[in-house]
Amino acid sequence: MTDHAVVISGGGPTGLMLAGELALAGVDVATVERRVNQELASSRARGLHPRTIEMLDQRGIAERFVSQGQKHQVALFPGAVLDSSDLPTRHNYWLGLRQQQFENTLADWVGELPVTFYRGREVTGFAQDGTGVDVTLSDGASLRASYLVGCDGGRSLIRKAAGIDFPGWDPDISYLIFEAEMAEEPVWGILNGEKGIYALGKLEDGKRVGGVVTEQRLEQGDNPALEELRAALVAAYGTDYGVRNVTWLSRFTDAARQAATYREGRVLLAGDAAHIHSPAGGQGLNIGIQDAVNLGWKLAQVVGCTSPESLLDTYQTERHPAAARVLQHTMAITALNRGDDRTNALRKMMSGVMKMDEPHRWYTATMSGLDIRYDLGEGHPLLGHRMPDLDLITANGPLRVFTLLYDARPVLLNLGEPASLDITPWADRVKLIDAGCDDTWVLPVLGEVTAPTVVLIRPDGYVAWVGEQTEPGLSDALSTWFGPPRAM
Repeated sequence: MTDHAVVISGGGPTGLMLAGELALAGVDVATVERRVNQELASSRARGLHPRTIEMLDQRGIAERFVSQGQKHQVALFPGAVLDSSDLPTRHNYWLGLRQQQFENTLADWVGELPVTFYRGREVTGFAQDGTGVDVTLSDGASLRASYLVGCDGGRSLIRKAAGIDFPGWDPDISYLIFEAEMAEEPVWGILNGEKGIYALGKLEDGKRVGGVVTEQRLEQGDNPALEELRAALVAAYGTDYGVRNVTWLSRFTDAARQAATYREGRVLLAGDAAHIHSPAGGQGLNIGIQDAVNLGWKLAQVVGCTSPESLLDTYQTERHPAAARVLQHTMAITALNRGDDRTNALRKMMSGVMKMDEPHRWYTATMSGLDIRYDLGEGHPLLGHRMPDLDLITANGPLRVFTLLYDARPVLLNLGEPASLDITPWADRVKLIDAGCDDTWVLPVLGEVTAPTVVLIRPDGYVAWVGEQTEPGLSDALSTWFGPPRAM
């Protein structure tokens, strides 16, 4: 039996990001992945949201992805295209990038870190006790870990074996998504049929077509036949356009479910294992990355005995509401994408509303993930929000806030009198930075806010405490989030 501090079941986007976060924090982490490499049978997700790009930027790797993708400064709402160029972030765009490219690039980064991979194998079972988890693999091998994290998708074995309920809404609609050639030139773009959307677009090679079509009745099964695709195309367009040489054909539904709890003892869930929903809005991969970045530093501190196990409870209290909101939004968008007369009228009315200034700001911030605020209590508007990536002036020269987070360590940013703060009991865990800042502080939806003097920034970029140099409460915040003070 091989020991690791953390074992991750699943090496997709969420599992890879979590492995990288844990490795940055010095945790012995292993990932079990059924694929022998990162190759995918299909494109699956096709883009990154601004919040996801910010998270990659705070680890110093955003440009690896941005250099491969296409920037689009628009947010799509049913019946409307909304300008996102006014989002208060350096990354005020959606990045068109196929999941295959994203996974390969993320895997290259993780490969630079001390992460152990068990490829070509799956987790088939586990048993947890008071000190750890025994994990059984499909080849008969066993691993021992302090914690096991299920990043193994919507049909998660880890979730089922842990006995975690998966309540939600049963599917109402099924879709076929495909990549193929077509003998005839199709109608390009997005159409709204009575049951839902139909969309056809050229793939990167300019020869093949990528598309999604809503089926006329709810169908089940992971392996649809070519004849089912042809029938769906005929129902949608009156012809199948001579579809041929199908390289990928899959079915998905608008089912929406969320794990009742993200943790059962020493077993945790992240990504699709914790929540599934319609792909409307392209949220899935992105909120999985956000799960990983929220969980990684917390799990690392618990494994390293820096923080008590109760810190893991904040993963549930922060990420469960965020995903619940995504489920609601994707269900709403799915409903608005239908093409019956009443829904057409509602979509036309709502698209007009979303073009108004305040709804526009709210919707683009919501769909980009930029407006997420964790409930950390009352106080400065920045509390619980992401720290803006401001340009700072330090004794060592100019730098950006996000560069301070490259090593996934917390930062105490002092914008007041230099050398006026003493955090010696936490100096082994928290970086203290004296700096100045001339930037205007602007938050998504809220707009301009008063610049604070002292800001405590978590490794995931969220603000844990805001105050003045003489204001009490900083020691309590440091202890709450980053463990008790070290004895002097």
